[in-house]
Amino acid sequence: MTAQHTYRVIVRGKWDGLTAPSRNKLLAEADDHGLAQMQFTPEGSLAYERTLHSFSFRYVIVSDAADGEEMAAALAEDKAESALKAAGLGYRELRSTVTDMDTMKINRKSR
Repeated sequence: MTAQHTYRVIVRGKWDGLTAPSRNKLLAEADDHGLAQMQFTPEGSLAYERTLHSFSFRYVIVSDAADGEEMAAALAEDKAESALKAAGLGYRELRSTVTDMDTMKINRKSR
């Protein structure tokens, strides 16, 4: 049995080819997807601004440590793509940033 690591993944992308109804829906829900609502969750947390230029999802991915950050990024991007397609939202240029929470060093201030 291999060790499991917890990864925090930010998937960023740009909106693309949004229809008028999609734009209206996103704009109506924009206050529910601002910076204050961002958090890392297994289901993903979507954030975007009213300009509807770009967006980000924040995910917690638990995966085998042997698979590494690349697998965590791929899993998160797959989740983001599925969520966007299910909502009928156009996107492009997905990219990810991954942090392995199990290997992250925490610097504590000395007193």
